[in-house]
Amino acid sequence: MCPLCEATCGLSITLSDEVVTRVKGNRDDVFSKGYLCPKGASLGRFDSDPDRLTAPLVRRPDGGFDEVGWAEAFAAVERGLRGVSEQHGKDAVALYMGNPVIHTLALPLYMLVLRERLGTRNIYSSTTLDTMPKSVACGWMYGDPLAFPLPDIDRTDHLLVLGANPMESNGSLWTVADLPGRLKALRARGGRLVVVDPRRTRTADLADEHVPIRPGTDALLLLGIAHTLFDEGLATDPGSGFAGYDELAVQVKGFAAEDVADACGVPAGTIRTLARELAAAPTAAVYGRLGTCTTEFGTLTSWLVDVVNIITGNFDRPGGVLFGEAPHATRRPAEPFRTGRWHSRVRGLPEAGGELPTATLADEIETPGEGQVRALLCIAGNLVLASPQGERLDRALPGLDFMVCVDPYLNETTRHASVILPPPSALESPHYDVVLAGRSVRRNARFSPPVRALAPGRPSEAEILARLVLIASGKSADGDPGSVDETLTDLTLRAASGRPGAPLHGREPAALKRELTGDNALERRLDLMLRLGPAGDLFGKRPDGLNLALLKATPNGIDLGPLRPRRKEVVMTASGLVELCPPAITEDLPRLDARMRELDDGGFVLISRRQLKSVNSWSHNIATLSGGTNRCALEISTGDAERLGVTAGDLVRVTGRSGEVVVPVEPTDRLRAGVLSLPYGWGHGRKGSRLAHAATQPGVSMNALTDSSVVDPLSGTAVFNGVPVRVEKAEMAEVETER
Repeated sequence: MCPLCEATCGLSITLSDEVVTRVKGNRDDVFSKGYLCPKGASLGRFDSDPDRLTAPLVRRPDGGFDEVGWAEAFAAVERGLRGVSEQHGKDAVALYMGNPVIHTLALPLYMLVLRERLGTRNIYSSTTLDTMPKSVACGWMYGDPLAFPLPDIDRTDHLLVLGANPMESNGSLWTVADLPGRLKALRARGGRLVVVDPRRTRTADLADEHVPIRPGTDALLLLGIAHTLFDEGLATDPGSGFAGYDELAVQVKGFAAEDVADACGVPAGTIRTLARELAAAPTAAVYGRLGTCTTEFGTLTSWLVDVVNIITGNFDRPGGVLFGEAPHATRRPAEPFRTGRWHSRVRGLPEAGGELPTATLADEIETPGEGQVRALLCIAGNLVLASPQGERLDRALPGLDFMVCVDPYLNETTRHASVILPPPSALESPHYDVVLAGRSVRRNARFSPPVRALAPGRPSEAEILARLVLIASGKSADGDPGSVDETLTDLTLRAASGRPGAPLHGREPAALKRELTGDNALERRLDLMLRLGPAGDLFGKRPDGLNLALLKATPNGIDLGPLRPRRKEVVMTASGLVELCPPAITEDLPRLDARMRELDDGGFVLISRRQLKSVNSWSHNIATLSGGTNRCALEISTGDAERLGVTAGDLVRVTGRSGEVVVPVEPTDRLRAGVLSLPYGWGHGRKGSRLAHAATQPGVSMNALTDSSVVDPLSGTAVFNGVPVRVEKAEMAEVETER
C-alpha cells in the first residue's frame, strides 16, 4: 500500500537486484483497483534517493555531523533527553509529531505510549497545523474527537465541497482511493458536484458549479445556508438522539443569506440556491477540508459542515455522511471530550486533544523561566517549513540544549538536530493503515509485508520507536525493544479477558497470547488488534473473522462492504446525544459576527495551494516530481496583475505580518480578485541541509508570511488561509543586492 497520502492505493512493485524498477497500481487491490497518482508511481525514487540517510548522524562540537552506529546514537539520545529532563523537569522536553505519523504501521502504535512515558505537557503535532478544528468540533458534538463523518461518495446524489481540492489531494480526513474517478462517477450517474473555493481548482473544473468565495468566510456561507433551511421550512428535525435543534434555529437567526453575502463575496441568491439544492437532493453530503480548517474560524466552520449535514437529513445515512469503521480494535477516549485541561506557559493557549498549539512552540523555546522547552523530540516533521512564522522557529531551534529527530533527511529542520535517527524505507517496513482504515469510505482490511529485507544491523521503524519509549520510561536504550509491545499486549489481553460480559471474559491471557501470530512483537500486537476488532475472529469465537494470518494469505485485501449507520455506538457525549449547539462552539459566533462587519475589499489575502506531485517538503527532492505545474510561483488574478504592472515570471515582494518573500508571479484567471496563492512546503537550499535536487529549485516558504500569534482560539490551529499581505513589484537589481 502506498504510504504517501490518505488514498492508500495498492501497488504492484517490480524489483531487480533489490532495486525498484517499476511501480504500478495493483488492479486486484480490493480498494484502489489499479488507481495510482504520480506520487505513488515515484515511490521507487523515494526509496533510492541518494540524499536519504541510511545511518544515524550525531552533531560534532564544530557543528558538523558524523555518521555513527545505532548503539552510539541511542546512547546519545538517552544522555541528551534524560539530562534535560532530570535537570529541568519533564515539561522541559517537548514532542512534535508530523503528519507522516499516520501513514505507517509503527508510528501510530507507539505515539500514545511515548507521549505517556515522556510525561510532558509540551506535546505538539501537525494536527494544530491542519485538522484540529475538525477534531474539536467532532469532540464537542459526538464526544470523540476522532469520530469523523465521511461523505458516502459512492451513493450520494449531491456533493458540496468547501476548501478542498481532492482531484489534487486524493482526499483528506477521508480515505478514498481513486477519488477523481469516484467524482466523475458521481457526475456520470446524474449527481451534482458543487465546489466552493477562492480558486478554480482541478476539482472545480470537474464540478457542475464553482462558487469563488472570499477566503476565510466559509463559516458565514454555511450559516447563510443553515438560516435559509430554517427560514424556508427546509430544515429537518433529527429527533431523538440529538440535542439543541431549537436552539440552533435561534443561533443562526442573525446570519441570513442577505446579511452574509457581502462579507463572503457570494450573492444571497446563490447561497439560498445552495441550501435548496441540498434540501431537495435525494441524498447529499457536505465536505470541508484544509481551506476551511486553517482559518481564524476553523472550528466554527467544521461544526457548521456537520450541522448542515444533520439538518438536511443526511447525517448517518447511506448517500449522506457516515462514521468510518476500522476493522481493528481502536483506542477510544476514556471520557467525553473536553479542552483546556492545561494551558501553554507563555500565551496561555488551551490544550486540545492532549496537545498544545504548534503555533506557540517558538514562544516556549525562546521564553526563559520554569518549564521552558530546552529539548525537542521531533518525529517525521519539518517544522521550519510547516509552522507559522517558520523563520522564527528556524532561529529558535539552535538555542535548544538537545534535539533529536526521527527523519530520513537532513532538511531545513533536522539540520539543527543533535541526533538524527533515520527510519528505513517504506519498502523495508510492513504496512497496515492503523489510522486511515478508520477514515475509509469503504470498510476494508489490507496488510503489506516488507518488499525488501532490512540490511543487517538496521533497526526497523518499530525498534527505533520502541527504544525511544524505553528511554522515555527511564530505562536503558539498549534494553529489549520487543518488551514494549509485549507489555502492551499483556495489558490488552488482561483487559479483554477480565471485563465481565466481554466475548473473551474468563479466558486465560497467557493462552490467548500463545495463539497470536506474526514475525515479530509488533505484528503480534497487530494480530491482537485485528482479532479484537469489530470484524475480528475473537480467537475463534467468530470463525470467519479477521486475523493477521488471513490478511497475509490475502495480499490484495479483504472488502468488508460499505459504511453503515452507527451513530448509537459512536456518540459518547456526557448526555449521550449528538450536541448540535455545544456552548464552547456557539459562544464564538459573536466574534464571527463582529468580524463579518469589519471585512472590506481592500488589500490582498493569501491562501495555500495543493500540488498534485507534491507531498510535504521532502517530495521536492524527487526529480520525477519536479517541473511542470509543480513549482513555487505566486498565483495572482490577471486583473490584479495588470493593476500591479506585472507579467508571468516577474518578481514581486510579498509582505506579511511576520516577514516577506520575493517570488515570481503567475497571472491566472483561476483566482478571484484580491486573492494570492502560494504552494506550501517550499523554501529549500538552506545552509547545512542535504536536499540536492530541492536546492536547485528552492522556492520560498509561505510560512515566512504567516503570523504565529493568529490562531483559531477554539482549537489553537494556525491560520494559513486568508492571511493579509501586501504585494509590490520587485526590481531585479534590488533582489540581487539583498542576495
